[in-house]
Amino acid sequence: MIAILLGMMSTDPRFFIPEKEFEPAYLAAYRSGELVTRVEEGLAALENCTICPRLCKVNRVEGGTGVCEIGRYAVVSSAFPHRGEEAPISGRRGSGTIFFSGCNLRCVFCQNADISHHTVGKEVSAAELAAMMLSLQEIGCHNINLVTPDHVVVQILEALPIAIEGGLRLPLVYNTSGYTTLQMLRWLNGVVDIYMPDFKFANPRNARRYTRAMDYPATAKVALIEMQNQVGELKMDEHGIAKRGLLVRHLVMPGDVAEIEPLMNFLAERVSLDTYINIMGQYRPEGKVSVEKYTEINQRASAEEIRQAYQAAEQAGLWRFDLRR
Repeated sequence: MIAILLGMMSTDPRFFIPEKEFEPAYLAAYRSGELVTRVEEGLAALENCTICPRLCKVNRVEGGTGVCEIGRYAVVSSAFPHRGEEAPISGRRGSGTIFFSGCNLRCVFCQNADISHHTVGKEVSAAELAAMMLSLQEIGCHNINLVTPDHVVVQILEALPIAIEGGLRLPLVYNTSGYTTLQMLRWLNGVVDIYMPDFKFANPRNARRYTRAMDYPATAKVALIEMQNQVGELKMDEHGIAKRGLLVRHLVMPGDVAEIEPLMNFLAERVSLDTYINIMGQYRPEGKVSVEKYTEINQRASAEEIRQAYQAAEQAGLWRFDLRR
């Protein structure tokens, strides 16, 4: 049944945007001058940085750094066509991913800890970041996929007008941990086409133990509701390529330390029963897990745990699943 439903989604009018009718949201924000206003607000906010929930209050314009370890300019570790994302994101030509270095979370199990916990890569100006976006568009990517962007949202906004003037017309994917402020999301309203947040933990104690952010569950819930209000359910074109909407990711953890049942119930009850979700089974012990005695998560999630995660989502009433594993 799931496969049949997924096959119907590209023609269901509730989840369909014809390719020829799509226009990226950021073009209207650019034409109205709103995008430039938000850049100015964001740059001012960097002087006493409170753009993410960490509220570090450092002067990043002068080179100060907080939890994310990034100052005035974004640091990019890589930019390339990614073919391993969710099917509506990668399509056939790949998603134009830009991986940012640094992060405002400190997940002990992070599979990209080499870049998220460290400043690794090339510091880029707004013009250089815009050039990366245009290069990914030129080689045929379906979208621009901003990976771990929350601590550099201002720098992204600063690069966008330059990219737009250079001809950028691809959907903008905001690939986030979900640890974001409402102010940040309001800057992105009418700019981002596709939100792709993680929904990691339901329990504040586990969030503190594994991400160093006890407020992660409450913060992510507020963020998810705001994202849904801005872009709605995920919509695709006639080729099955995502154009606008919300796509939620959940990484299945061993021992159900994430407590998936309340997460899925929240999505169904407070976000939308039509939420497109990727329940990911690729967890593996990485980062600090094996060296700092996180024994309870120092193994992969079992096939049965992954099956139970899907079952929890279905019992909550969710039905739109990405089945690429």
